Amino acid sequence: MYIIKTIDCLYKKIQFFKKKGKTLGLVPTMGNLHKGHIELILLAKKHADIVIVSIFINPMQFDNTLDLKNYPQTFLEDYLILKKEKIDILFAPETPEIYPNSINMHTYIEVPKLSKIIEGKSRPGHFTGVTTIIGKLFNLIQPNFAFFGEKDYQQLLIIKTFVKELNYPIKIISMPTIRLKNGLAFSSRNRYLNNLELKKAPFLYKTIKKTINIIIKNNGNKLHETIDFAKQSLIQKGFLVDIFNVYNLKTLNFFSKKNKKNIILASVWLGNTRLIDNEKFILLN
Repeated sequence: MYIIKTIDCLYKKIQFFKKKGKTLGLVPTMGNLHKGHIELILLAKKHADIVIVSIFINPMQFDNTLDLKNYPQTFLEDYLILKKEKIDILFAPETPEIYPNSINMHTYIEVPKLSKIIEGKSRPGHFTGVTTIIGKLFNLIQPNFAFFGEKDYQQLLIIKTFVKELNYPIKIISMPTIRLKNGLAFSSRNRYLNNLELKKAPFLYKTIKKTINIIIKNNGNKLHETIDFAKQSLIQKGFLVDIFNVYNLKTLNFFSKKNKKNIILASVWLGNTRLIDNEKFILLN
């Protein structure tokens, strides 16, 4: 496994593999790796000759400086995981390597509509930071494939959109959310939860599943009452609800009975930890 810190070294290694006709697969991360990341790496190995994992805690996508400061940095643990998985390249640049000048004055990539609704409305600038760093990584590595989890569904849809609209010759491959047996989605932010919160956290996914069952049973009728009931259930359990609603799977417009493919997107606070989750469903009639 090559550990690369600079863009110059990365470029040389990428060109070396490309001249050999190797296909490249990129798994972008912010470190603090967990089972979800490992499953993405295993998926990447099935598609690409060379697997590249990036670790970069991207300051541009944090709307809260305290959140950035507190984000878990576990490079040694991550290194050992990646070494065990026998990836080919770990790209782990320092911030000045990626943003040599002021972040606020840096050129950025933005997907106008999708970046400013739902999670983007609650976290202004977040998705602009995501698309900018992903675009930079795509330019630097020029992968054939890039791999993302579906837990961050709005982010996934935004990345697919800018890849299509900016004509990147990259295939985006996604993987369903990896969960613990109790339903809690694997997330780097789970480290912030105390023992009591860890016991409560799976209730979010259970509520999403229960809500979908009610929506399907009612054929999409009484949606507002169903969503309000779900929110109240979460509040009574100790969650602070920011987002919990039904959206069109492809456009993220609000639910309409004309839409067959839908998704519930949820963002909640449990103590000081923001948890996000989702689940797709099909309304047949």
